[in-house]
Amino acid sequence: MTRIVLATRNAGKVAELHRILNGIDVAGLDSFPDAPDVPETELTFEGNALLKARAITAHTGLPAVADDSGLCVDALNGMPGVLSARWSGRFGAETGDKDAANLRLLLDQIADVPDGSRGGHFVCAAALVLPNGVEHCVEGRMRGTILRAPRGTGGFGYDPVFLPTGESRTTAEMPPADKDAISHRGRAFRALAELLPDALAAAGLT
Repeated sequence: MTRIVLATRNAGKVAELHRILNGIDVAGLDSFPDAPDVPETELTFEGNALLKARAITAHTGLPAVADDSGLCVDALNGMPGVLSARWSGRFGAETGDKDAANLRLLLDQIADVPDGSRGGHFVCAAALVLPNGVEHCVEGRMRGTILRAPRGTGGFGYDPVFLPTGESRTTAEMPPADKDAISHRGRAFRALAELLPDALAAAGLT
């Protein structure tokens, strides 16, 4: 099967996608050091995922898979949303630990929100772009509650404060396989993996 390029340099995300897309020949952007960094300038998860996948397909000539994901908090009217990775702005970049700065800012912003109103969901849009211009995009979601303090050391981003519905563990406390089974990214990429064989065959890339 043709190699698929994962349009990310995030080591945690690459490892996660390797697990989810088990059996598919995939490579992250570390295998393509001259690949462009694509700014996430769109206003939707789907738009950003397609933007990145299109750029990497154009650069490598290979099928590319990209995703955009984020946390949508009910009490913040769906924010940080597509800004999740950049929520703390320049301050996060200056601290050298953007994930920690984003998480701290979020907790401070909803510190006065009562426990019964701290709901939210993770969203992941996963896009596949083929060299012939055919595109596919799917979405996965995971509903849960935002805790008041971090728990767990696994995962990345907002995982330590996200308690999935029906779970007693945050996504940072779960073994990788347990997280993949219910996560927004797991759901989106499993759906995309189902499309891959037919999509590649139709493009003559098997």
